[in-house]
Amino acid sequence: MSARKSAEPSPDSISRFNRRRLAAEEGARALADVERHAIDVRKNMARLRELRETKEAADATLCASLPTPPLKKRRSKLAR
Repeated sequence: MSARKSAEPSPDSISRFNRRRLAAEEGARALADVERHAIDVRKNMARLRELRETKEAADATLCASLPTPPLKKRRSKLAR
């Protein structure tokens, strides 16, 4: 028996290499999907924040433009 490796890869090593290659490609795709989803979430959060801030500013403007109701005077308990 010779201790040298043959020049041609065995079927086991070929299938092992293909499994590793496919796993690496699937992992890269999964990471890209996660990154894309995170970007979409951040964009949506920014959109919602802008809408909320716009609504809060409109509410503040509306409250400032409304007349303030006059304060009611309290009656003292002694003046019956």
